[in-house]
Amino acid sequence: MKLVPAFFRLIRWPNLVFIALTQALFYYCVILPVLPPDYYKLPHKLTENIFLWIMAASVLIAAGGYIINDYFDINIDQVNKPGKMIVEKIINRRWAIAFHFILTTAGVAASFYVSLHSNRLIFIINIVCTLLLWVYSTTFKKKLLSGNIIISLLTAWTILVLYFAVNIINLAPIAKESTINTAVRHIFKYAALYAGFAFIISLIREVIKDIEDVEGDEKYNCKTMPIVWGIPSSKVFAAVWIIVLIGALAIVQFYVLQLGWWFSAIYCLLLIIAPLIWILKKLYEAQTSQHYHKLSSTVKLVMLSGILSMIFLKLYS
Repeated sequence: MKLVPAFFRLIRWPNLVFIALTQALFYYCVILPVLPPDYYKLPHKLTENIFLWIMAASVLIAAGGYIINDYFDINIDQVNKPGKMIVEKIINRRWAIAFHFILTTAGVAASFYVSLHSNRLIFIINIVCTLLLWVYSTTFKKKLLSGNIIISLLTAWTILVLYFAVNIINLAPIAKESTINTAVRHIFKYAALYAGFAFIISLIREVIKDIEDVEGDEKYNCKTMPIVWGIPSSKVFAAVWIIVLIGALAIVQFYVLQLGWWFSAIYCLLLIIAPLIWILKKLYEAQTSQHYHKLSSTVKLVMLSGILSMIFLKLYS
């Protein structure tokens, strides 16, 4: 029975729940409220059934990615987190690679099904995502910045995939000023906003995690940012992006207040902007891996707060 909980820890089940929650909120709070009845007369459309297949594909591909990451990180994890190792200690490497193959194949198959009923680009891009997860684990994770950018892009894709699924550019010629096109433009606006948020905050977290894991990474000749640039410069890099994110959120709240969305603005100030300011302060003071681990966890909570803010779009729609 020890194998079952170990498997769920291996695939990072809380992160998978986070992916599913993000997509569910975007679908039910952003997409559904604005799609007009005419949209559902199209031959290809994002129905609830297709949405569930997209969610399944995203979760399965991500789960396979987490497994292959741990598979190639055995030596580094023996230094950075020996007490949390699963591959080799509980699940042997042969079973780990088998689980990776099964989950990834299932995710690609789900993507293919989606492409038959929606945007064909989804299948192609999800194939690219699976390849990137493999190459990230084998190569780019140990390189300067490239691995951080890949993970940030993949995080943003969990939102953008739904925009691609609802986009009707590849379906049928529709008048530019139709209600469908207006709805698609509205969805794109929020997809870009939340994907941008996901990209930046994921990039911040990845750099902080690299600082936390610098001991094991350095031992095995990785070339992550803290090793190449040094920890002080890596802190500055993360701090700059935190400031950029705070500034961008402040600008968005200015427009939100013009709409009279006071509760949304207060929520953002208290649960997103204020914690980011706290993270900025603590990042400057951080010295130990425990400090960086706490910061990484706090960034993840801010990401959750940001994603949950989609509920306000439903309330004010």
